[in-house]
Amino acid sequence: MPRTTRLSSSLLRAAAVTGVAALTLTACGSGSGSGSAGSSGSGSVKVGLITKTDTNPFFVKMKEGAEKAAKENGAELSTAAGKFDGDNAGQVTALENMVAAGVKGILITPSDSKAIVPAIEKAKAKGVLVIALDTPTDPQSAVDALFATDNLKAGELIGQYAKAAMKGKSAKIAALDLAPGVSVGIQRHDGFLKGFGATDKDVACAQDTGGDQAKGQTAMENCLQKEPGINVVYTINEPAALGAYTALKAKGREKDVLIVSVDGGCTGTQAVKDGKIAATSQQYPLKMAAEGVKAVVAFAKDGKKASGYTDTGVTLITDKAQDGVTSKDTGYGLENCWG
Repeated sequence: MPRTTRLSSSLLRAAAVTGVAALTLTACGSGSGSGSAGSSGSGSVKVGLITKTDTNPFFVKMKEGAEKAAKENGAELSTAAGKFDGDNAGQVTALENMVAAGVKGILITPSDSKAIVPAIEKAKAKGVLVIALDTPTDPQSAVDALFATDNLKAGELIGQYAKAAMKGKSAKIAALDLAPGVSVGIQRHDGFLKGFGATDKDVACAQDTGGDQAKGQTAMENCLQKEPGINVVYTINEPAALGAYTALKAKGREKDVLIVSVDGGCTGTQAVKDGKIAATSQQYPLKMAAEGVKAVVAFAKDGKKASGYTDTGVTLITDKAQDGVTSKDTGYGLENCWG
């Protein structure tokens, strides 16, 4: 029985015990197809990838990037994902099972930046290289390295853009955030306020959305009830932005409220082109994963550990450029989007 098949079986048993049946675990290597239980050979480097979910297009693209890099570098990739954003128990189970399966390194996008740390420390104590992708741990030093967008900068770019686009008009801000305790959401929120030159006291309404479109719509409806005069909407990602747009359109206000966001997925970038979102900060998940896989392979070959933070880039995308804010148009955005 291949090692990856035993890994899947072990994961299912563990999920039954913990009540976390929320994981999927597969493996692929240079000699096997995506999602198969194959192996690329006994001498290949085993790499694990654990994402927050396997349905979000961002993490789908991240997985694709890891699979491609694994094949190019002769590595064997095992993947796992939580059922929902915030499934820390599921990620802990995946970490434990990947370590037991003999992976050389694990790439992880933490669902709970702080709660995942003890499990990461146990993996590192057994000689496994652990690299965070996209979302930093808390503290960031809990992992060996971080490959990610500068989420504070991503938020700051759309904050600067929104401030310029308002052209001196008084702003009533709605913040459609992620969830408590998730560093990526906190950094984007804080970055937006910094770029706009505002503080939390200037936010008329703040709601958590989990990055979900339906929840984004509900959050926007709630904010409009609380403060009908809202004219600037910051959103954690583009699904939440599109939910906000739907709620605003139902009130006939989609043309007089400025919506800005972060992510740069293809659907979101198209929404910028269509005028539903004014601007978004585009990030590059495929690059995060590819660089992570290469770092694990290098560690396996020469023992050199990746360390510190590697910025994988962010670009402001809009078709309504503002003076003093560097941006590229949706033509560039659609050429470089994901999902």
